[in-house]
Amino acid sequence: MSDIELRHLAAMAAIAEEGSFGRAAARLGYTQSTVSQQVAALEKAVGGLVFDRPGGPKPVRLTPLGSVVLGHAKDLLAKADALTDAVDRFKAGDGRIDIGTFQSVSNVILPSVVRRLRAEHPGCDIRLSEEEPDQPQLGDLDLLFYDGRVDGDVEHVKLLDDPYLLVAGAGDFPDGPVPLNRLDGAPMVAWPLICDQTLMEQAMARGGARPQVVFRSAVNDTLLSMVRAGLGSAVLPWLAIRGAGVSSDDRLRVHELRPSPPPREIYLHWRSGRTHSPLAGRAIEIAIEVAGELAPPAGASDG
Repeated sequence: MSDIELRHLAAMAAIAEEGSFGRAAARLGYTQSTVSQQVAALEKAVGGLVFDRPGGPKPVRLTPLGSVVLGHAKDLLAKADALTDAVDRFKAGDGRIDIGTFQSVSNVILPSVVRRLRAEHPGCDIRLSEEEPDQPQLGDLDLLFYDGRVDGDVEHVKLLDDPYLLVAGAGDFPDGPVPLNRLDGAPMVAWPLICDQTLMEQAMARGGARPQVVFRSAVNDTLLSMVRAGLGSAVLPWLAIRGAGVSSDDRLRVHELRPSPPPREIYLHWRSGRTHSPLAGRAIEIAIEVAGELAPPAGASDG
């Protein structure tokens, strides 16, 4: 049975539908002798005749064995057609892609990435997983955005430097840059000590600023609500500030810090040595383009 080929089954199905070897050959674009050879090879593989051949103008008919073979042949041919279609769609970029992300990238970078991918490949399936673990893992993800380098057997591209800026209530500080040491002992709301937050707070301490953190949350909108409520200021990355639309909120002001903590670095990661699907490869290209368009100039603020 291992000698059966799809072309043998396709010839059999065409003969059964057309009623003759000649019409089946014309439909398939073969010579009649080629179709006969394919049926002979099939009959040898299954160990018996699959057609009764009455001769003359009478149509050929399936034998009982042929009926059994044809029933399974149709299933196999349908699956082969589905496989061909799936491969064609995959090559055209209409497959599935799983992307790991985090909230500021989800709000600022990914909308443009997803919009462009969908415009180019309307049939694609884009699935996002938004987490901010301290020890990120690619796992089954095709791509992973993260604010730092990921350990392990991965490749990466740096998308942008994301500078830290001070968000405070309107009137809390004079317009313009704020000296970092002005934050020493001042009330502040902040991220938990995960991801790049620990490094940022250590940099602030080296610059003479040890704020009194009165509230921590991993949700940027929650932190900004606390700033609006007067609990303190917040030092947040530019992407988070842009994604939250702070510049349009007259209750908040954005200030540069002098000196500024080192910016966090936004990377896109993928498994080392893995062949990209066309969709994943294009997603990487678009992410680089979008990040280049968004990257703030050094020292710039959003307000």
